[in-house]
Amino acid sequence: MKNEVKVLVACGSGVATSTIAQEAVKEIAKEAGVPVNIMKGTIAEVPTKQASVDLVLTTANYRKPLDKPHMSVFGLVSGVGKAKVAAQLAELLKKIQAE
Repeated sequence: MKNEVKVLVACGSGVATSTIAQEAVKEIAKEAGVPVNIMKGTIAEVPTKQASVDLVLTTANYRKPLDKPHMSVFGLVSGVGKAKVAAQLAELLKKIQAE
């Protein structure tokens, strides 16, 4: 079992939507009881930064294969399907922590 789950939150610029998503991810993880260590980055940095995290979250479409679990969290930014995305993320965080 991991002490904390290392998460990469990536968006196009590494600034705007990833910051919004990062705050939402912190809250979801806290409610799920999973300690997280979040780093932000750009979509272009995902292939290299994935090596140092347990989970990759993106606010934009990302279709390239990854070595780590990946989830789109655009719903946390747009509000569309936010509750569903939050529930899926909480389950994924718990699963990764338990590994």
